[in-house]
Amino acid sequence: MKVVFFGTPDFAVNALDSIVGSSHTVLAVVTQPDKRVGRHSELQFSDVKKRAIMHDITVLQYEKVSSEGLDDLRKLNADIFVTCAFGQILSKELIDIPKYGVINVHASLLPKYRGASPIQHAILNGDKETGVTIMQTEVSLDSGDIILSEKIDILPDETADELFVRLSILGANLVVTALDKIEDGTATFTKQNHDEATFVKQIKKQDALIDFSKDPITLRNFVRGMQSWPCAFTYLNGKMLKIFRVNAVKCDNLQTEFGTVLTADKSGLTVSCNGGYIEILELQLEGGKRMPASDFLLGRKIQVGTRLGK
Repeated sequence: MKVVFFGTPDFAVNALDSIVGSSHTVLAVVTQPDKRVGRHSELQFSDVKKRAIMHDITVLQYEKVSSEGLDDLRKLNADIFVTCAFGQILSKELIDIPKYGVINVHASLLPKYRGASPIQHAILNGDKETGVTIMQTEVSLDSGDIILSEKIDILPDETADELFVRLSILGANLVVTALDKIEDGTATFTKQNHDEATFVKQIKKQDALIDFSKDPITLRNFVRGMQSWPCAFTYLNGKMLKIFRVNAVKCDNLQTEFGTVLTADKSGLTVSCNGGYIEILELQLEGGKRMPASDFLLGRKIQVGTRLGK
């Protein structure tokens, strides 16, 4: 089939590669406009645009594709559109352009975790499994019929970054299978149970502030789920302290305020929370390098009783 691929971040790159390497033809790639980043405001391409250029595929970019790109997309005469972490809501007018409509690669087992941050929330909530769903796109958010889905286990110490990679590969394989089935007429379309739907919003930087009134298991999942962006953080003596890896220890007999440093020596860097404490294993102080907590403590003394947080 003739495909137009919509995607922006690196999560979508594997899906694009997979379709390019299949029997289907990618006519064009639609991605978000280039952004200026850094101190020098250098223009940065999306990961999908970089990969499309490598494949010598036409790249189209619009601030609002549903209003600016309709004529261009009609002219391509594609059979189907594929979206994967594109970052814009599609109008019905756009969805109706190709013969087979639009299918989407979504990194959850729909109807659970509709929305922008399903990978992070699967870990934040301590889920044991997740997966990828290929769905038929409709105007409502992630509510279309399910074409294919596949589960995977979430590993005990897995971070959002690590799960992101595995789900990207799984989605890349599934989307080609879905395209094959749609082309040969064997695809099935299963209605979602909308009563079971849950929704997750885009995570913002301020959402990563650690709340030490949570229990240690919740905090451990929080650190895993926020890695590597925006990265869980707190404050040490007014400076931002990013936390990358922790152990969780349940303990009911602590008589300290949440966020209090319990130990900061060879035995480890531990901080009290609700119903126990966390041992901080890897961190980065504002203006410094990411390092093991043991190395950090060699060059900096933290007083027992110090409170973390603003």
